[in-house]
Amino acid sequence: MSKSLIKTKLTDPLILSLLQNIRGHRSKLKNLISVEVDSKLSNIISNVEGKEVYIENEFHKANGFRKLHIEVAEFSKSLKILHCVFFPDPKYDVPIFGMDLVKVNEIVSAAIVDLSPSSKNQNKKYDELLSNIDKSVFKSKREIPGWGDIFSKNVFFASLKNESEKNSFCNIVDNYLSVLIKLSENAIADFDYEIIQERSNYQKNYCIQQMKNEKTSLVLLKYFDKKWVDEYIKKVLFDF
Repeated sequence: MSKSLIKTKLTDPLILSLLQNIRGHRSKLKNLISVEVDSKLSNIISNVEGKEVYIENEFHKANGFRKLHIEVAEFSKSLKILHCVFFPDPKYDVPIFGMDLVKVNEIVSAAIVDLSPSSKNQNKKYDELLSNIDKSVFKSKREIPGWGDIFSKNVFFASLKNESEKNSFCNIVDNYLSVLIKLSENAIADFDYEIIQERSNYQKNYCIQQMKNEKTSLVLLKYFDKKWVDEYIKKVLFDF
């Protein structure tokens, strides 16, 4: 077991459970390989009192995916984040998997997961599969922010109030990932320039809209200078 995984385990059992699930699905992808990224942007640890930071990133690529990114972060021993985006290779008709969990002390203030469309009519292929997943147990569903028009109609966004809701969210993430893996297994590479360009534009727009979420930069700016934050957001979180 790596030191990073030990740290993650000590950080939060819910995050570890989600992390193991995501890694398990990721391992099913063909030709999965790890991708090296600038070390100053990949794993960051600071023990300065009152400004403790732990950021662990994993980067991979595989058949059908240009970038598989998982980030685990902890700030000042209270704010814990799990962020994951799987960006498809634009040659393949595969949606963008995105998931975020934000926990402050013991309260999960935000839990979101989606298979976001990466082409005009793509979501028709999996709408029914996602809409049939039971999401009735949650009492505190949240409103999608104004920049969130990149998400599908089946995006799930809520605060998690108890263990039952936490377990149910883990099941939803598992189901969304299962759909994603199945879609990627059946996808065949396209070589039509216009189709590839459309998917590339969808991914670019996805990144642009995500960067409008000011909460991301506001958290990071408490611990890092603006130049580093801008580089981290554009090169690590939402590069295209």
